[in-house]
Amino acid sequence: MAGSRYEYVKNFERDEVLLHNCWVVVRVDGRAFHQFVDEHDFIKPNDKRGLDLMNECALEVCKNFSDCVVFAYGESDEYSFVLSRDTKLFNRRQAKIITSFSSLFASNYVFLWSRFFPDKALKRPPAFDARAVCYPTTENLRDYLSWRQADCHINNLYNLCYWKLVESGKSRTEAEKLLSTTLSQDKNELLFKQFGINYAHEPEMFRKGSIICKVWADETKKDEKTGQEKTRKKRRLRVVYCDIIGDKFWKENPEILNEESGKKNKGKNTQAKTDIKT
Repeated sequence: MAGSRYEYVKNFERDEVLLHNCWVVVRVDGRAFHQFVDEHDFIKPNDKRGLDLMNECALEVCKNFSDCVVFAYGESDEYSFVLSRDTKLFNRRQAKIITSFSSLFASNYVFLWSRFFPDKALKRPPAFDARAVCYPTTENLRDYLSWRQADCHINNLYNLCYWKLVESGKSRTEAEKLLSTTLSQDKNELLFKQFGINYAHEPEMFRKGSIICKVWADETKKDEKTGQEKTRKKRRLRVVYCDIIGDKFWKENPEILNEESGKKNKGKNTQAKTDIKT
């Protein structure tokens, strides 16, 4: 109640405001999700149903915050939402932003669960935390997104090898030991020679993660006066699977970051190194 003698307690509240004129990335991450996927018998190393559910939750978040989210990238049990530099969402109050994103994502995960897992009842509620990080330049932002896609590739390649070895009869300890000193090229060779798998032919959703952005699409509408159908290009929110480490995607979609491609990345090689020990 305004004017109450108890109102002084509001003076203890502190709001951390995110830096202005910076890209804001809100990363929503599953909490104790290894345990969650085991309890719900997810297919290893990738369960398409689970990834499709994550994508649908992310789409709902993007729609809900359509005036500020310009791009989203997801892999495994995490999703990164890119907010525009000039967003005024909640006056850029960090706590309000991260709690809103994580709670909306988690509630949609429960709400949409039965659509993707109709034969499985939730044994316990899923939990998601979130953090918000500011990136002052577009180069910094792109390097962040490249890092997450490189992480997706590294983890997926390792997990595919690991679970194929376990399925072939190796113990989990043996599989871990065998893979502990391998590079990406070693893992690719292992998959091809032992299991006949060409990693390049694995689904892009698994190898590259999921991207949510507005892309140009044909929209057909019937003219009320003439009755004729007219097709025009319109940007629609879509889930796509492609490389975002190189420049090609950004050159083809300069509207996403609202700048001419290459201006912020001149002379910068953003190709991430993925040939490391995992």
